[in-house]
Amino acid sequence: MRPSEKGWLKEYLDFRKDLLGELTSEKKRASHPEHSLYRLIQPTGLMYGHAVDALDHPELEELDEKDKMKLLLAESLISSSLLFHDKPVKDPEELSKLITKTLESIAGFYNNVFPELATPSKSLFGKRKSALELAEKILDKRIERTAEYSGNFWVQFFHNSLLFLDIFIFGQWIHTNADRIVSDFFKYEREELRFSVVKIIAAAAHANNKIEFEERKLLEFFLQSAGLPPDKKKEAIEIFDRGIAVETINLPTNNSWLLKKYFLEMAILTIWADKKIEDTESEFLVQLCHYLDFKEDDLENSMIAIEGFVLEHWEQLGYLQNKQDYNEVSERFIKRLTKLTENNKSRIVGEVRESKVLMDLLKKAKAEELAEDEKQKVQELMLVVLKTIPTFVIIALPQRYLTLPVLMKILPANIFSETLKD
Repeated sequence: MRPSEKGWLKEYLDFRKDLLGELTSEKKRASHPEHSLYRLIQPTGLMYGHAVDALDHPELEELDEKDKMKLLLAESLISSSLLFHDKPVKDPEELSKLITKTLESIAGFYNNVFPELATPSKSLFGKRKSALELAEKILDKRIERTAEYSGNFWVQFFHNSLLFLDIFIFGQWIHTNADRIVSDFFKYEREELRFSVVKIIAAAAHANNKIEFEERKLLEFFLQSAGLPPDKKKEAIEIFDRGIAVETINLPTNNSWLLKKYFLEMAILTIWADKKIEDTESEFLVQLCHYLDFKEDDLENSMIAIEGFVLEHWEQLGYLQNKQDYNEVSERFIKRLTKLTENNKSRIVGEVRESKVLMDLLKKAKAEELAEDEKQKVQELMLVVLKTIPTFVIIALPQRYLTLPVLMKILPANIFSETLKD
């Protein structure tokens, strides 16, 4: 499957058919669709303009960044449609029809809401293109309009994180009948949401009452890719220069949890741009949470999600590679998880006791050194236990980062002795 070659989308659908089927199951429908979609796309990096985890692709190392991002965009759009589907899919034939309908929606969405990507439905010889062919061509065009992949985390973040807004708006589009009035509304929403991101960046950049060099560069990166009309671009620069109070941001009235989560995490990463968070900036984030009608737990969860993402993919996020920064992020993350596991201690003890294999290995560890494969098994089973903590129903755990030694740091000190009590 080579996303740079014709026919890649059909190969992708064949490759991912089992996962796509799972998205329409009763189990997935038990969670809120927006929570499920966040859990699916946040670890991939797409929300942050990166493609660090491209769907377990068998030739991942050989793909360039644009090909990875193309796969992730296709996956996210299709997943959004399936997760918001109003009933479980009974069989492969029904799933196939639903995916075909989704591909038609992708083509209609981009042709109407992104006129610069408009793609004719017929070939030069008058042959009608299939939904698959049309969607593939439009996705190719969309990714070609993202930034070149420079290896700089922040350049890519503010150029390409707008792809997330494609996914969000598409999630609304698929429930409408696309006439001209509807299309005009979504084109207006696309512009307004992008302008809202400018306001979030400006408010976050002014949180410590001074504009850092890194923060000003972020706005430049963002404006290069936002495609705002000249008057809006001028207004955006003015807002950034003078700052904007949280209560005057006037974000869109849509009460989407996922959209608010995106705004919050854009603010967090803007503040992260100079690699430190001051007290005034922490206070701003708390204030922003209240404005978004989030609790402080939502802020803590987003910090865990972002720090976990960065630590999991440190080697791939070139701009962030600095040992001191890594240690700082790691210490903060471990401190957050230690607090979380302490608060969920009884749950963890109960889950460990439910696993006979894990209990047997822990008993053995008291008497002798475990072999390497046994240590790996303990690590795998402990990660399964941690996934039962409510926070990790929505947030993905950074599994490569959470080695057994790291797990030993974050778990309550006497957790195993309590677990092994008779």
